[in-house]
Amino acid sequence: MKELALWNEGDWVAAIATVILAAFLSMGVAIALRRQPEAFGHPKGLYMLFFAEMWERFSFYGMRAILVFYLVQHWLFSEGEGSLILGAYGSMVYVTPVLGGWLADRYLGQRKAVLFGGVLLALGHLFMAFEGDGGQSDPTINVFWLALALIIIGSGFLKANISVMVGQLYRKTDGRRDAAYTIFYMGINVGAAAGSILVGYLGQTLGWAYGFGLSGIGMVAGLIVFVLGKASLRGAGEAPAVLPKAKETVIYAAGIGAVAAMWFLMQYRDVIQLLLIVCGVGLLGYVLLQALKLPKEPRERIFAILFLIALNPLFWGLFDQAPGSLNLYTDKYMDTGNIPASVFQSINPIYIILFAPLFAGLWQFLGKRGLEPSAPAKFALALFQCGAGFLVFAWGAQSAGMAAMTPVIFLFLIYLLHTTGELCLSPVGLSAMNRLAPSFMASLIMGAWFYMTAVGSYVAGKIGEATGGEGGEMSKELVLSIYGQIGWIAIGVGVVVLLVSPIVKRWMHLDTLEDDNVGDDLVGGSEVGEPQAAGIHPEVRG
Repeated sequence: MKELALWNEGDWVAAIATVILAAFLSMGVAIALRRQPEAFGHPKGLYMLFFAEMWERFSFYGMRAILVFYLVQHWLFSEGEGSLILGAYGSMVYVTPVLGGWLADRYLGQRKAVLFGGVLLALGHLFMAFEGDGGQSDPTINVFWLALALIIIGSGFLKANISVMVGQLYRKTDGRRDAAYTIFYMGINVGAAAGSILVGYLGQTLGWAYGFGLSGIGMVAGLIVFVLGKASLRGAGEAPAVLPKAKETVIYAAGIGAVAAMWFLMQYRDVIQLLLIVCGVGLLGYVLLQALKLPKEPRERIFAILFLIALNPLFWGLFDQAPGSLNLYTDKYMDTGNIPASVFQSINPIYIILFAPLFAGLWQFLGKRGLEPSAPAKFALALFQCGAGFLVFAWGAQSAGMAAMTPVIFLFLIYLLHTTGELCLSPVGLSAMNRLAPSFMASLIMGAWFYMTAVGSYVAGKIGEATGGEGGEMSKELVLSIYGQIGWIAIGVGVVVLLVSPIVKRWMHLDTLEDDNVGDDLVGGSEVGEPQAAGIHPEVRG
């Protein structure tokens, strides 16, 4: 009866999310049935990728919303260690696209890489539903580590490549290109919002298996959409050359072997930290070496890419307190009105849905008047807002009184500032990587973007671990103190980035950027003589 009562309290939340998902699914079917190669001014392939990624993000963010509680309350890790495991998991999710992108560029092509990754992801999310009895001595915890490993490797094959496929549907100079990433981003955040609400609510009220099971069902739905929508891609994402079946089998076998390696790494997280440092230096060194072989303008574009990539760890290290320390703080110290803390993870994607069109319109409005900030200047704005979010949150909690529950309005405010910051960085970064990178390095550069995001996720885990103090249990005073410190650090770095942004903008050479992506036969689109600044429309990072 208690479980039934809890469910009744959340009926309205589940109903809203279900209606949103049903509406978008119906729209996808209607578009798929159209005979024309385009719908609403864009290739049909965009909408197929939209729905495939929407369901994948439903699974990913739904599972992430309850993961730290699952670690702490079910497997009985301390709050500090739970945050670190979450950070290590997040880092591996974003580091594996480097290898997945390279394999797609050289051998598989993006479509087959996404398909293989989707299968691994579906298995991983479904294995998460096997919860056992709990506690670290329960042998079932090995199934949990396996589930995380499958999700990590699956993300490696899927994440960077599906984003690249969006760009392959258009010429680089197609004026609709940035708008396409806005549409793609909206699909991601519809899935993320609905997943956080439904999976989070079910997991924290009815049981972990219910939440993770629903997450798995969502991933299977995304996989089905991707398979059925192959024809709408019109050749985008195919392999650069015919790959012998034997070599293709070897690549898939290596992917399975990587799952076993990741199962080990998730249990020995200090090794992950060492690997991130060593591989990060090697990756950025390789990209720099390739840049030195290029003529002046493409070489300087790579320098601009590296500058933007280097800011990733700081921003995401702070931003990713949301599923870890901020999620735990919400559960322990905020007046949430009996709504499960994980449900509040939906605030960020809901804000994205509301504000993404406004930002897209704002950049276009400013761009037509020659006032649009450059990509590095937008990164500086992102850091200012991220830092301000922590300062406002810490001030609000302290003003309410350390002995009192923090008013939930300050949770909405920190997410608001962090979301507007994300809209100044994540979409800008993705579009800049896709636009500025040479075609022969497209997926590798996208993978490098996610790699440094991975470093940021691990940094987030270390910050989250620090909020647990020496004993591993969260302290309100310590959390607010740390939030104040990192807030000022973000603002200080933002000032430096703003000062050097004119130099980085010159390195981008946008006025001479040429189209070397797809031919005229792929999609009819307008040519523009001078592309607008990269990244005026949003995409996900995450």
